Amino acid sequence: MSTTTSYADEYRRSMEDPGGFWLDAAGLIDWMRPPARALDSGSAPLYRWFPDGTLNVSANALDRWVAAGRGDQVALAYDSAMTGSKRTFTYAELLHEVELFAGVLRQNGVERGDRVAIYLPMTPEAVIAMLACARIGAVHSVIFGGFAANELAVRIQDAAPKLIVTSSGGLEPGRVVEYLPIVEKALAMIVGDRSVAGTVTSSITVVSEDELSVEAVIVRNREAVPGDAAAFDGRVGVRWLDLEDQLSRAEPVAPVELAATDPLYILYTSGTTGTPKGVVRDNGGYAVALAWSMRNIYDVHAGDVMWTASDVGWVVGHSYIVYGPLLAGATTVLYEGKPIGTPDAGAFWRMVEEYRVKVLFSAPTAVRAIRREDPALEHLAGYDTSSLEALFLAGERLDTETYHWIDEALHCPVVDHWWQTETGWAIAANPRGIEPLPVKPGSPTVPVPGYRVGIVDGKGRPISPGVEGNIVLELPLPPGSLPTLWGGDEKYVASYLTAFPGHYATGDSGYLDDDGYVYVMGRTDDVINVAGHRLSTGGLEEALNHHPAVAEVAVIGIRDELKGQRAAGFVTLKHGTVIDHDVLVTELVALVRETVGPVAAFRDVTVLDRLPKTRSGKILRKTMRQIADGEPYKVPATIEDPTVLTALEAALGR
Repeated sequence: MSTTTSYADEYRRSMEDPGGFWLDAAGLIDWMRPPARALDSGSAPLYRWFPDGTLNVSANALDRWVAAGRGDQVALAYDSAMTGSKRTFTYAELLHEVELFAGVLRQNGVERGDRVAIYLPMTPEAVIAMLACARIGAVHSVIFGGFAANELAVRIQDAAPKLIVTSSGGLEPGRVVEYLPIVEKALAMIVGDRSVAGTVTSSITVVSEDELSVEAVIVRNREAVPGDAAAFDGRVGVRWLDLEDQLSRAEPVAPVELAATDPLYILYTSGTTGTPKGVVRDNGGYAVALAWSMRNIYDVHAGDVMWTASDVGWVVGHSYIVYGPLLAGATTVLYEGKPIGTPDAGAFWRMVEEYRVKVLFSAPTAVRAIRREDPALEHLAGYDTSSLEALFLAGERLDTETYHWIDEALHCPVVDHWWQTETGWAIAANPRGIEPLPVKPGSPTVPVPGYRVGIVDGKGRPISPGVEGNIVLELPLPPGSLPTLWGGDEKYVASYLTAFPGHYATGDSGYLDDDGYVYVMGRTDDVINVAGHRLSTGGLEEALNHHPAVAEVAVIGIRDELKGQRAAGFVTLKHGTVIDHDVLVTELVALVRETVGPVAAFRDVTVLDRLPKTRSGKILRKTMRQIADGEPYKVPATIEDPTVLTALEAALGR
């Protein structure tokens, strides 16, 4: 931990001398040609970081640590709660696997700039495939394993990959998901083969088999989910190849030299419909930002163990399962399982004890799931979690009730931080590697060096501290943030840079306090307008979360003929809780009246077994609002369990 500088000093320098600040940070990376310039601003509002630098991210994640004598250190620890299988890879072993996988890509015609779609479960091949793409300059596009065929097809058509890397299947509690029929159906949709695809949606432009970008599908046959690539070979005019057979004939490949501004990957934002938004991440800026963040935000260094309990299909998995920890020379943990039910609510604490995890990164929804199943944290007492120095949470708003519950139970700090798929790393955080700052529950603390956070009204005018408005980020965004969207700069500018000129529109609402702490209250479309009064869903949810029976809560605005909108609350109860519904509603209404005030006119409460969520834990408020208002809706591709929507409809009498 730094003892020679303060957060204020670091932040001030990043604002006053961003070029010097980020060129210094670039020293954390091994360059093939070190950059002399930090920023190319010639095409503002589009910016490119380290335009004259060259490097290879895969070599930075693996080769340099082997060369530095860390080859015998564990780089990747794999733990599947679904199958009971475990495996570790040292840096030398992981490097060998990546070199050979790069050989498989090469022998199938993949070259620099080609795209590779990765549709895999949480198994080591996912990490290996990503690093192999980075090694040869191929652009990977990881698609969450188990996505439905239509959503897979939309992403394949947009990215136009030459190759798909997949598995025979994935495992969810109580069910098996076979991937090969899904991949076949997705490809059939693109070429209009209705005998396989059935209905082809309007979001897909049908092409001939000759025009299909995909030339081959590489299949890893998984023992737990038997599947045979040979049985699919030739279908939809594509070669289907067995990974083990391909590896047996592959030659190891050395890392290629890439421009810092070359794309490293495309990651599609969750919940997209129609034409998806593919976030592009570059090589150099991303590597520098992640290396800096590992040291200065997470306080993770070479030899430390970091476990990010997410999925490689999400941005958190890209940044802090795969690239970040390996760029820091740390050990990263890959977990195939859930916070509860695999087998119980002690799963996280078992992992911390077994792998001596220093930093755990998860989502508030995982903590709330544990709280619901084990409110007294009885499982925690059964494990030695003394290695844990910090629990980082992100992905959605961390309510103060959940924060206090887990913070009081653990012996280490709980750190809320805020970022987006588009930014690739934290916008606001408590910078533990620079100077741990006082915690204010409900706030992800302060802007990270490099990010100038502002609060503006609908016309872009700055708002005073303590007043909620639109959260914007002044351009240029720091390294690691998206330089553009796949398919054109125009789409990027229109989507993010037009609403508030000179700024990136986050789409979130919130405020800054007098100390400069950031408060993120929710998406701007989650603001409820009750008879002209703008109410934040975050503030209402905060009030409801204080009830001792409530495990999780979502508040949405539903249509009201008199007031325009009214707030409706949806709650789940802690495991084993029994309370009369009318009593619960009376107490929740009183909490909102006391905390927010009578202006909220809050009276609607629905108790559910589960809230509708994405697989990454975000509550599907828009879909809930559509159901409550009786509007037609589309089941989001990212939903964790579609049956929850049916239960919601029944609860609302729809």
